[in-house]
Amino acid sequence: MAVVLKSPQEIEKMGRAGRIVHEVLELVRSKVKPGVTTYDLEKAAVARLKDLGVKAAFKGYQGYPCVLCTSVNSEVVHGIPSPKRVLKAGDIVSVDFGVVVDGYYGDAAVTIPVGAIDADAARLLKVTEASLQAGIAAVRPGATLGDVGAAVQGVVEREGFSVVRDFVGHGIGANMHEDPQVPNFGAPGQGMKLRTGMVIAIEPMVNAGKPEVMVLPDGWTAVAKDGSMSAHFEHTVAVTADGARILTV
Repeated sequence: MAVVLKSPQEIEKMGRAGRIVHEVLELVRSKVKPGVTTYDLEKAAVARLKDLGVKAAFKGYQGYPCVLCTSVNSEVVHGIPSPKRVLKAGDIVSVDFGVVVDGYYGDAAVTIPVGAIDADAARLLKVTEASLQAGIAAVRPGATLGDVGAAVQGVVEREGFSVVRDFVGHGIGANMHEDPQVPNFGAPGQGMKLRTGMVIAIEPMVNAGKPEVMVLPDGWTAVAKDGSMSAHFEHTVAVTADGARILTV
């Protein structure tokens, strides 16, 4: 699949999808507390989507069973909501979510503290979110994917954390996953040049320990191989003549 440049009208449609993604993630954030299950979060998202008359992006995608991905503690991505997974004070939960509106997708993720978390977990969340912002700040016409990845990687590794290599960001538009792949690591000046009209999902996944991951027997949930905590933040970002425009706000 070649990179598809979006028109201003298409980007506006993606902005509408992005605003709904943001709204639902904020709803989920408000529900996160000790004693809640990850399936409670799923039910809240499903109910809001029904009210809005909007289709979830993930449910049914390659057989995925839910509208949210909820990944707890050492789970990196693609955790499946479950009524058996009860959140406890001190946990962190990464929530990844997308919708399709008028044929165009929005996709974002946040990692949310459950009650009071320790200083190490709080630092992991702060650094991971800062790395996303650094990646977004590198977006402009003529910059490269290597510039974006290097910006993310630099923030993460300066703090002694690790960027996950097995999962990366992606182009997005009329399909949830489009070219190009958007690594969270790289060398400045290397890789594809960004052009006005490109829309990409930048999504650092950061482990407190080593970067290696493995997939659990459910076929979906990826976890840090060393059992360390993992955080995940994501925005859908359009490349404009003025730089980055975040669509999932």
